[in-house]
Formats: sequence, C-alpha cells, structure tokens
Amino acid sequence: MLDFAAIDFETANAERSSVCSVGVVIVRGGKIVDSFYSLIKPTPNYYHYFCSQVHGLCKRDTDNAPIFPEVWQQIEPLIEGLPLVAHNKSFDENCLKAVFRTYQMDYPDYEFRCTLLAARRRWRGMHNNLDAVAARCGINFQNHHHALADAEACALIALQIL
Repeated sequence: MLDFAAIDFETANAERSSVCSVGVVIVRGGKIVDSFYSLIKPTPNYYHYFCSQVHGLCKRDTDNAPIFPEVWQQIEPLIEGLPLVAHNKSFDENCLKAVFRTYQMDYPDYEFRCTLLAARRRWRGMHNNLDAVAARCGINFQNHHHALADAEACALIALQIL
C-alpha cells in the first residue's frame, strides 16, 4: 500500500465525539508528502483526568481551538480518494463517526485499514501497542500520544507491514 492517509485522534473524555486533537499524515508513492495537525474544541467540552494524563492536553489548551467541522474542512481535501490507516482503527474510526454524528455531517464511509490488526497477525503473542510496533519496525518514535507523532508512526509502520 503506497497511497493512504494515516490518522490519529486524541479525546478529552470517554465520549468518542470528544476529539481534542487530530494528526494526519499523507503518503503518496510510498513517501510522506504532507501532514496536518490541529487542536479541536471537544464536544462535550470537558476533560477526564486520565485522558489529560495520557496526552497532556486540558481544557485551556482547546478552549479557543476550532470546532471539528472547521478542522475537517482543511483535512478533507488532503485525504480525498485515499484509504485511512490508523493504529487501532476501531478507536479512530469510531471517533470520526461519532463526531460526524454530533455535528450532523454526512459521513462518506471512509475505507479504514488497521496497523494494530496487521501487527497482531505478524507478531502473535507480543505487545502490539503503537510504541512497541514502532520499535520493532526500527522507527525512532517520540512524543507518543501526540496525534501527529502517532499518525506519523502509524504511516511508517503501514509502509512496512500493510
């Protein structure tokens, strides 16, 4: 797979619609050609302590951020015609669907592929969280749980195992 968009969301709380940041990495011809990152004002707009501990974001970081439809207007042309790839696609795909529902946007039924499922098939019985798979693939991965760093790691993993 040489053309795709890797995507990663972070959420403010347990609601999948509460996306508070997004990272997207565009791959064409097997090379990273573009990337996009934005904070997002989450809906609902509150943060669970645990979520903030994971990604380091809190309400004051996103109070003045754009809402999801404004951010998606920037992402949509970048990903047009590309399959989406995520590490644990069930999380990111469910976030995307939930936030589309929240804002009553028409969901275009994006094609999703999953590097986590591919890693589980390849390395049975091993830990296959994003940082472990990145290390196994020889990827210098820092800033785990920053949406853009996670999307870039996902893209580099996808180039090796999808």
